[in-house]
Amino acid sequence: MSEVRVNNLSNENNTGGPTISGITTYSGRHFFVPPQGDTASRPSDCEPGSLRFNTDTAHLEYFRGNTIGWTEIEAEDVEIAGVSGSSGSIDGKGTRAIFAGGYTPSAQPNSAFNNVDALTIDTLGNSIDFNNLSSSRGGACQFSDSTRAMAAGGVGPVVSQYSTIVNTIEFCTFSTTGDYADFGDLTRTMGYGQGLSNKVRGIVAGGTYPYQNVMDYVTIQSTGNAVDFGDTSEKNGYPGGFCSSTRGFIMGGLRVSAPDTASYNTIEIVTTSTTGNATDFGDMLYANYEMASASNATRGIKAAGYGPNYTSRIEFVTMATTGNSVYFGDLTGFNGTGKGGASSPTRFVLGGGYGTSPHFMNTIEFVQIATTGNSKDFGDLQGFGRRLGTNGTSNTHGGLSG
Repeated sequence: MSEVRVNNLSNENNTGGPTISGITTYSGRHFFVPPQGDTASRPSDCEPGSLRFNTDTAHLEYFRGNTIGWTEIEAEDVEIAGVSGSSGSIDGKGTRAIFAGGYTPSAQPNSAFNNVDALTIDTLGNSIDFNNLSSSRGGACQFSDSTRAMAAGGVGPVVSQYSTIVNTIEFCTFSTTGDYADFGDLTRTMGYGQGLSNKVRGIVAGGTYPYQNVMDYVTIQSTGNAVDFGDTSEKNGYPGGFCSSTRGFIMGGLRVSAPDTASYNTIEIVTTSTTGNATDFGDMLYANYEMASASNATRGIKAAGYGPNYTSRIEFVTMATTGNSVYFGDLTGFNGTGKGGASSPTRFVLGGGYGTSPHFMNTIEFVQIATTGNSKDFGDLQGFGRRLGTNGTSNTHGGLSG
């Protein structure tokens, strides 16, 4: 074995490092230090496989080529338990996703229910019946930290008549199957807004009946009533949204006010640790509402929705920047509205929904967040098809990173 002790190596023209061929073994007894820098200083033209340490996120990342760009290397405590076609997606350790409430046809048209489904995102298979909301309703805003899942507001019990609109905030614990318990109240009654959260705070943005631009927030590990956070730029129902560790994103939505009835293509952001009004981030490819959406530490994804027709399109944004969304791929199953979305550090899953045929869906699909491409089959929601109306949530989504 040979040993070389030098402070610097370069090629013959002193324009870069040397090329080392063959099998090279690094046998240092301590560590090696890769290049490092913040997100803004990421090289944009380097060899795929290049490695660096991002000082903003405190993660190693590697370059996947000019199309995908830089991707974080993230460690997960996961034991993969499910396989395609398995009966359930709740075995083993991994990210738990929860989809709470919704509505479906029954003896009364479009009746709300209080069922809550759960699945493990790292596996494949069907969801299970996890627990129950305190009342039957659709359109409750869902958000979470790593231990608590929250559900705020909602409409029920007969959604088509909007007979009961609530300001209730409830919570359950991811690690148990106990039912949701009272947390406090929103500053208003509402349904079909968007829930956002980081490790500390949950935000409820927008909503319907009437259409609203209000944002409330709570501290997730406490109990009590919500406090005013600020306003979105427009009165907005059925928006999508997700979080990084520092920012909350509100995407699209529906406006119903004179002189027009249309959906938005706007993307707005808030800083979750402060209070204040939302500001502009960029635009979606097309105006859209009642979509499924979620994020990991780097990317936010939205899929499906309506505006002006049911769509199967998937789009994403890089949350550390500003700008418009980018085409990701398409759903391979059914398009439509009212699909619940949730994420792990690597996967985005979405399930349920309402479309032209079938009207109420129970299918679940997924994509790998770091790549681009069409969705794949994950399994089915238990029991019956349903329109969730808002996103689900999980215990390792992008707002909990860092």
